Amino acid sequence: MQYRQLGRSGLKVSSLCLGTMNFGSRTTAEESFNILSGAMDAGINFIDTADQYGGEAGVGTTENIIGQWLTQNPSRRHSAIIATKVHEPMSDDVNDRGLSARHIQQACEASSTRLQVEHIDLYQMHHIDRSTPIDEIWQAMDRLYQQGKITYVGSSNFPGWGIAQANERAMNQQRLGLVAEQGLYNLLERRAELEVIPACKAYGLGLIPWSPLAGGVLAGDHGAQGRRQSSAVQQARQDRAEQLGAYQALCNDLGELPSHVALAWLLHQPSVSATIIGPGSADQLTNVLTVPDLGLSQETLAALDRIFPPCGAAPEAYAW
Repeated sequence: MQYRQLGRSGLKVSSLCLGTMNFGSRTTAEESFNILSGAMDAGINFIDTADQYGGEAGVGTTENIIGQWLTQNPSRRHSAIIATKVHEPMSDDVNDRGLSARHIQQACEASSTRLQVEHIDLYQMHHIDRSTPIDEIWQAMDRLYQQGKITYVGSSNFPGWGIAQANERAMNQQRLGLVAEQGLYNLLERRAELEVIPACKAYGLGLIPWSPLAGGVLAGDHGAQGRRQSSAVQQARQDRAEQLGAYQALCNDLGELPSHVALAWLLHQPSVSATIIGPGSADQLTNVLTVPDLGLSQETLAALDRIFPPCGAAPEAYAW
């Protein structure tokens, strides 16, 4: 396994980050344990979750599963870098959501209890909260720092201006600020290149792309199952048949699976510290473990840009 700095922080994370959104909803607790153990055995030290994950099993279920796995062998906590998120509704209570100082404090304590940890390594704001002043958010995060409840703060699904605003306020108060942004980024969805990646580069955030396979559209037909068989994915494949055909042909020439190439491409992009993988089984985990070792030549990267054109030269294109 390869390791990278998480943005400008001194923390080193595995280039593959184990996404756990399926745990408890699509993946049983027993198989989730197998995936977690297999990931750690393979050198993956970065585990990402969120307080709301759990699907029909209920919010908090995924964190509970991870907590149960950690307590099976307390030594696991020493190596595991645990990232979770706050913002999404946890109940019908009007205040049990968002990024108010009150909710951040309560949500962090609840996540720590479910995860059965004394502190959260990376606490991420799941979405931007336009109704809460940024100073209030940093006040809450500072309190958690002082209490030893969190180590780093990250954002998720933030626009470039949101990253800039948050870090400017942090720097004005001599705080470390955001060290990571978890955002939607893949060969089909490259809008992050317009503003988010430039903001990450300017402020020293490590980008953690989610949905690296565009919901399965970039996975080809290999092992297609679950969401990859959904009507939305099938329609997307039909709509992009020519483009995906060219992609499949390129992957065939490389002798690599489309899913592996899509993941490897992300690891070649600026500011990317790790990419999320979301295996639904231990076999699916094993299938992607070689991705960090897949080097793509400049010729291949250029060919991918021709098939999936970048978004352009923003934000500098707006300046004169």
